[in-house]
Amino acid sequence: MELKEQRFAAKGRLATALLQWLNLRPEEGERTWLMFAFYTVTSVGMLWLEASTVGLFLNEYGAESLPWIYVAGAGLGSFLGVMYSWMQRFLPLRQVIVSVAIFMAIPLLFFRVALNIAIAAAVTIFLMRLWLEAIFALNDLNTSIAANQLFNIREIKRTYPLISSGILLADVISGFSLPALLRVVGLNNVLVASCVMMLLGAFLLFYLSRTYKQAFPDAPRTSTLENEPDFTNRRLGGPLKGYVIPLFGFFILAEALHLVVDFLFLSELEQQNPAGQDLAIGIASFLGVFNGILGLFELVMQWFASSRIVERFGVFAAATLLPAAVVLLSAFSLTPILPFFWGLVSLKFIEELLKYTLIEGTGPVFFQPLPDSIRSNIQSMVNGIAEPLAVGVTGVAILAAIWVCRMIFPQATPQEILGYQGTVFLVSVVLMGLGWFFIVWILRSRYLGLLVSSAERGRLGVSDVDMRALKRTVVETLEQKGNEDDKRSCIELLTQIDPEHVGEALAPLLPNLPPNLQRQSLEVMLNHPSPTYTPHLRTLLNQSVTPEVLALALRYIWLTEPELDIEQLRPYLRADVDPVVRGTAASSIMRRGNREQKAEATNALRHMLTHKQERERVMGCRALGEADYLQGLRLFIPNLLQDESLRVRCALLEVIASTHLEEYYPSLLRGLYYKSTRESAMRALVRLENEILDRLVALAEDIHKPDLVRMHAWTAIGQIGTLESLNVLVNHLVTSWGTTRRNILRILLKIPKEGGIEGVLDRIGRSGVEMLIDQELMLMGQIYQALIGLNPEETGGREANLLRRALRDVISDSVDRLFLLMKFLYPLGSIQAAAFNLKSGVRTNMARGLEILDNTLDIPSKRILLSILDRRADEEKLQSLAELIAIESLSQSDRLRRLVDLRHFISEWPLACCFHLARASRWSLTGEQTLACLNHPKSFVREAVLAYLKVASPRALTELLPRMKNDRDRLVASQVEEMMAELGIADSPSAASSTAGGPQGFPNYPGIPGLEAT
Repeated sequence: MELKEQRFAAKGRLATALLQWLNLRPEEGERTWLMFAFYTVTSVGMLWLEASTVGLFLNEYGAESLPWIYVAGAGLGSFLGVMYSWMQRFLPLRQVIVSVAIFMAIPLLFFRVALNIAIAAAVTIFLMRLWLEAIFALNDLNTSIAANQLFNIREIKRTYPLISSGILLADVISGFSLPALLRVVGLNNVLVASCVMMLLGAFLLFYLSRTYKQAFPDAPRTSTLENEPDFTNRRLGGPLKGYVIPLFGFFILAEALHLVVDFLFLSELEQQNPAGQDLAIGIASFLGVFNGILGLFELVMQWFASSRIVERFGVFAAATLLPAAVVLLSAFSLTPILPFFWGLVSLKFIEELLKYTLIEGTGPVFFQPLPDSIRSNIQSMVNGIAEPLAVGVTGVAILAAIWVCRMIFPQATPQEILGYQGTVFLVSVVLMGLGWFFIVWILRSRYLGLLVSSAERGRLGVSDVDMRALKRTVVETLEQKGNEDDKRSCIELLTQIDPEHVGEALAPLLPNLPPNLQRQSLEVMLNHPSPTYTPHLRTLLNQSVTPEVLALALRYIWLTEPELDIEQLRPYLRADVDPVVRGTAASSIMRRGNREQKAEATNALRHMLTHKQERERVMGCRALGEADYLQGLRLFIPNLLQDESLRVRCALLEVIASTHLEEYYPSLLRGLYYKSTRESAMRALVRLENEILDRLVALAEDIHKPDLVRMHAWTAIGQIGTLESLNVLVNHLVTSWGTTRRNILRILLKIPKEGGIEGVLDRIGRSGVEMLIDQELMLMGQIYQALIGLNPEETGGREANLLRRALRDVISDSVDRLFLLMKFLYPLGSIQAAAFNLKSGVRTNMARGLEILDNTLDIPSKRILLSILDRRADEEKLQSLAELIAIESLSQSDRLRRLVDLRHFISEWPLACCFHLARASRWSLTGEQTLACLNHPKSFVREAVLAYLKVASPRALTELLPRMKNDRDRLVASQVEEMMAELGIADSPSAASSTAGGPQGFPNYPGIPGLEAT
C-alpha cells in the first residue's frame, strides 16, 4: 500500500514538474492536453487528405489548374466563414463547434464513393481539392474559437503556443505514416482513414465541450452585442493610417508569396513523375515524407529556436528572415548553381518552416501599437477579408501569367512553356521578397514612431522592438521642434522600456533641452547613475541652468565620480546660493567629506532647518534625506515633525524613510491618518518596502482603527510591490471578508502590468479564485433565505424594513466583489461592460450584460451566477443556489439568529439591524452572540446590543452597564450613563476597573435570560 502511495506521489511530482516546464498551471493541464490532442488528431486526418488529394488532382488536372482552386477556395472559405457566424445565431456555440468538426469529415465518405463512379471521378477530385482549401481555414477558425472559450485571455498566452504546435506534430505523424498507409489501404481509401481521424477529433471536441460545458454559452449568440453602438472612431488618419496600410500589405504579401511558392513547387513536382496511374501515389508518398521531415524541423524550431531568435534579434529582424531566405534561394534557383527541382524543394521547405514558426508567432505583435478600440477590428479585417482576397487575386494573377506566357511564345513546346513560367514566377518571388523587405522597413519606422507619439507605456518588452531604432527615434523626436508634452512622453516611453540605459539617449541631449525636460531627464538618469555620461553633465554645469537642474547635475556627478575634490563643493554652501543647490552640496559633503568638511556642511544644514523661510526648511529636510550620516541634526527631527509648515512635515516623512530612522516609523504610520500628510506618508512607506511591511500589516489588520486608515495601509502594501507584500495581500484575500476583501481586490487589480492578477493566479490558481466566487454565492444564498424568511407579509415594522434594506446592500456588495473577482480571470473590458449594463437597471441593457457574461465566463458556477444577476424573484435565485448551499426552513427568530451567526461575513449595519429587530419583535438571541457583538468595533452595533438587552434582559444589563461606562466611543459611553441613571445603577469603580480588558471581564452567563414580558 505504501509503495503504491509513493508511486502515486512520484507521478504527481513528475506531472507538476512537466506542467511547470511547459509554463502551465495545474488547472490548465487537462484542457490544454485535450485541445492539443483534438488539434493533432484532426490535423493528421487533414494532412493525409491533403497529400492524397494533391496527388489525385495533379494526376487528373495538372498544376496549371491550381489557380482555379485558389480563386474558388477563397470564395468558398469566405462563404463558410459567413455560415459559421450564421449558425451561432441559431445554435449554442458548443453545438456549433462540434457540428462543424463533423461537417468537415462527413463529405469525405461521399467523395470516396464518388471516386468509384467513372463519370463523376474527375468532378469529385476537383471538389475534394476545393474542399481541402476550405476546411483548413474552417478548422483553424474552429480551433481558435474553442480555445478562446476554454481559456481566458491570460491563460491562452501560455496554452495556445502548445495547442498550435499540434499541427507541427501532425506533420511528423502523418508524413511518415502516409507511405505505409498507401501501401496498406491504397490511395482512394486514405479518404476513409482521414475521415476516421477527423471524426475522432470531433469526438474529443465533443468530450471537451461536455466536460467544460460552463465555458460555452447555452443560448445561441443573438444580435444584442452586434447592435450595440460603436463609440470608437473608425476613421484612421495621420500616423495611424500610415501604419495600417503597410500592415495590410505585410499580410497580403505573405499570403501571395506562399501561394506562388506552393504553385511552383507542385508544378515542378508534377514534372518529376512519369505520367500514368502511379503519378498520384508517387506524389502523395513524396509529400508525406516531405511533410514529415518538415514537421520535425518545425517542432524543433517552434519549441527551441523561435522565441530565442525573436528575443535576440527582435520581431522585425525575425520577420525579414523569410523574405531574405526566399530571395536568396530563388536567385540561386535561377542559376545553374542549384538544380531547379531541388532549389524549389528547398524554397518550399524554408518558406513553410519560417512561415509557420516565426511569422505566425510574431504576427500578433504588429497589431500592438494600434489603439485597443480598433485593434480587434483591424485584425479581423486582415484575417477575414484581406487574406482571402489576396488568395483570390493571386490565383487570378497566376492564371494571367500562364496565359501571357502562352501568348508570347505560341510556338514553344509545353516543356519550354513550363520553363518560361518557372522563370517568371521565380522572378516574381524575388520581387515580392524585396517588396516584403521594404514593407517591414516601413512598418518598423512607423511602429516605433506610433509608439513614441502615443506613449504606449508598459506593454512592450525589449524583445518586441529594436532598441537602437527606438533610441534613434526618441533622439530625433527630442531634437526636433515640437510640443513639450510629446517629448515628455518620449522620455517616459524610453524609461519604461530600457530604464538602465536611458542615459545613452538622453545625456547628449541635455544641453539643448528645455529646463523642465532637463529636470525630468536627470531624475530618470539618477535611478541608474553611470560615470559614462558625466562629461555631458559637466557641459551642462558650464551653462546657465535653473537651480533645480544644477542641483540634480551636481548630485549625479558626485554620485558617479568617487575621486573628485570635495573642496569644489564648498562655494555652494554660501548663504546666497539657492537653497536647493546648497542642500545638495551639503548632503554630498556629509556623505564623502572629512570631519572638518562634514562639520561645515552640518552647520549649513542646521541654519537651513531653523531658518524662518519655509523653502529653506523644506530644502534642508530634503538634503537630510540624501545624507548618509545625520550626526547632530537628528536632534531637530522632533521639532520639525511639529513644524507649522505642511511642506516641511511632508519632506521630513520622506527623510525618515530615506535614512531608515526606525524610531520615527510610527510617525510615518500616523501620517496615514491625516489627508494633508497621507500622500507623503504613502511614498515614504513604499520606499521602505519590506522593512515596514510587518507594521503596515498590523495596522491594516487592526479592526479598531478607522476603515480609511486601514484601506490606505493595504494600498501601501500593494504599492510596495515585492514578493513578500504580494504574498501578504493574497493570503489576506483568502481569509478576509467584506470591505477588507473588496479593498484588497481593488489594490491587486491596480498593480501595474497585471502583477497582482498574475500573483493571485500563481499562488491560489484559477481554482482558488473560483472558490472565492463560490463563497460569495454561498453568502448570497444565506441572505436570500433571510429575505424570504423575513418577508414583509409576516414581519413588518420599521426595524424589519431597515434590515431588509441592509440585506439588499449586502447582496449588492457581494455582486461588486464578484465582478472584481471575475476580472482576475477574464478581460477587464468585458467584465466592465457587463457590470455597466447590468447596473443600469434597463431591461435591454441587462440582457446585453448577461449575454456578455454568458459568452465570457467558463467557471463551474456560471449558470448560478447568471441566474443571480438576472431579474428574477428571490425564490428563483435561491433555488438556483441549491447546488452550493442547503436550503433550510427555519422560523423567523431562528433565521435572525442564523444571520447573527454570520456576523463575520456581513457588514456592521445589517448586524445592528438584527438586534433592533430582535428588540422590536421580542425575539431572543443567544448569550454568546450578544456578548460577542457587545465588543464589536463599531459603536452603533454596541448601541444596538445595549438597546436589545434593555428589553431582553434588564438583569444582565444591570451587571454589564458598569463595566461599559468607559467605552472608547463617547456616544456609547453617554448611552451607558443614561441607562445607568434610568435603571438606578450606582457607579461602581471596582466594577469599572474589573473590565479594563474588555469582554473577558464579562460574567460567564450560560445564556441571556428570555424576555421578561413573555
